[in-house]
Amino acid sequence: MSTSTSDPMIGRLIDGRYHVRSRIARGGMATVYLATDQRLERLVAVKIMHGHLADDSQFTARFIQEARSAARLAHPNVVNVFDQGQDAESAYLVMEYLPGITLRELLQEYGALTPQQTLDIVEAIVSGLSAAHKAGIVHRDLKPENVLLADDGRIKIGDFGLARAASAATAAGAALLGTIAYLSPELVTRGIADTRSDIYAVGIMMFEMLTGEQPFKGEQPMQIAFQHANDTVPAPSTANPSVPAELDELVLWATARDPEHRPADARVLLEQVVETARSLETSLSATGPQKTMVFTTPLVPPTITAETQVIGALATSGGAGGAGAAALASRSATGELARATGRRRKRGWIAFALVLLIALAAGGAGWWFGAGPGAQVTIADVRGQSPDAAGAALLEQGLLVGAEPMTAHDLEIPSGAVLGTDPPAGEIVPRDSTVTLVVSLGPEPTTVPAVAGAPEADARALLDDAGFVVADESIRQVDADIAQGSAIGVVSIGEDGAETGLPEGADSLKGTPVTLLVSLGPLPDVVGVEPATASAAFEALGLAATVGGDSEFNNDIAEGLVLRAVTAADGPFRPGDAFTLIVSRGPDLVEVPWVAGSTIRQAVDALQAAEFGVEVRTVIPEDQWDNGLAIVTGTDPDGGSFQIRGTTIVVFAIF
Repeated sequence: MSTSTSDPMIGRLIDGRYHVRSRIARGGMATVYLATDQRLERLVAVKIMHGHLADDSQFTARFIQEARSAARLAHPNVVNVFDQGQDAESAYLVMEYLPGITLRELLQEYGALTPQQTLDIVEAIVSGLSAAHKAGIVHRDLKPENVLLADDGRIKIGDFGLARAASAATAAGAALLGTIAYLSPELVTRGIADTRSDIYAVGIMMFEMLTGEQPFKGEQPMQIAFQHANDTVPAPSTANPSVPAELDELVLWATARDPEHRPADARVLLEQVVETARSLETSLSATGPQKTMVFTTPLVPPTITAETQVIGALATSGGAGGAGAAALASRSATGELARATGRRRKRGWIAFALVLLIALAAGGAGWWFGAGPGAQVTIADVRGQSPDAAGAALLEQGLLVGAEPMTAHDLEIPSGAVLGTDPPAGEIVPRDSTVTLVVSLGPEPTTVPAVAGAPEADARALLDDAGFVVADESIRQVDADIAQGSAIGVVSIGEDGAETGLPEGADSLKGTPVTLLVSLGPLPDVVGVEPATASAAFEALGLAATVGGDSEFNNDIAEGLVLRAVTAADGPFRPGDAFTLIVSRGPDLVEVPWVAGSTIRQAVDALQAAEFGVEVRTVIPEDQWDNGLAIVTGTDPDGGSFQIRGTTIVVFAIF
């Protein structure tokens, strides 16, 4: 039990009825105090909502919902709620006071529990949870901190602050409510919880009880949430080989990623827990509707008055021996653990008091820096959470949340979700520091500026001013119309590497990643140059060019010089693209046939067959060129000389 004499609530009389004696615990939404109900003269636990949350209607409604949800339940494994009201500016609710420890404290004290102890605790949890599910209530925040182990052996579920009617739409919107280590995959990914989400949390607690550790770990809460959403909970025996196969199966069934593969509700799981205990020949704490402990007469510790007794634990016997006969049922193994822990705690307090007297200065310094005004807190990363969930996470750290959040646009975080904090996540600040949430307004519209033809640096500045995130490396490509070093345009590159052009004036969103296209200038003109010179010109642009293919005759380009560069690519051409240089074989020379003495027709046919052009210079009509009377006297150039293929040969003829 934690107390604080500096707490202004201690000593107050709430609503003229509940006298606050000491502080028990402090959470993200409220602080729990030990108080005396002066009207009924009994000890009670009073849960008072933090004052700075009183103006938040959502927190207040959730706080009141806890009282209403728990009040609907009447079960020995559920903490009773007696009263609810408003005192000054804070809402409060009154619950039964259970001296003892939480399951979290038990695990911290003992580490892994035995299968028998685990089944004993799980049977009690699921029994109370079954009553809640039957009443149409989903707890949504099951965790070891909310399982109470009373000194007398009773086990109860408390803190229905996040409970919601199972018949209603149980979606939590974008909010991730509950403790991250016990959230079901569907609550992480879709914000939806039903009875099967509670079953998942029970399965995680079973794993923790059997192994002494949680199945998923991470430095940040979102890392743990990601594992819950995407990974399968391993069998407890992978961490503790002594765990029986039957309990492995029970945990894997309760923590199946698909809700359809889990027990439908706590009643179904309870039946299997009892059957598993029977198959392991394990005896649960007791039998009957109140499994863990039954008292027939008041049991009052010597140092605590009868006002600590819980109503409903009394009964009288009409049999032989009269009402004074007392019978105490067998205590559970879990009850013994809780009591042993309590005794160990009492001895620890005595030792602590002695140490404190010897080293008061050191103890004061430890308090100052550990829990007092000098305590330091590393601000949690709440990016992507709802403001309510983010605020609750920060409050659990002992930080205060600013009443008015800041806002900013963001491409990735949807509107209404938390974009960050001020100071930012990861910064170490004093406990009770005020942290302001930064809430996303969603993406901010913008348009693509005109960058074509602008120098690269100017184009980048234009895109930056428009709110785009420009890649450090531009894409270079050949462009005959844009000068080297100037922008061609803008593209967006998808996850598959596909490029999508963003034309000037197109609608877009600030924060969109884009890449700038920059011109390499035109392809180099290499016609008529040496191949080595041509290759160097291409390499200067990051392109490859090598001699290849078949050389060709060319009457204009000397042998060995480049005729042209070719490539199989369609373009646009970018660094790394390869080209082939086709070189010239020089002019194509052919020998002029000897045609002197032949008819004109014969001469023309022979020259044309040699792929020369023919011009006949004679006064002889064409219809007489092959009559044998017209004879070719010679050609220009002369027969036997070598001329470029296609050259026109002049033919001379007479009668």
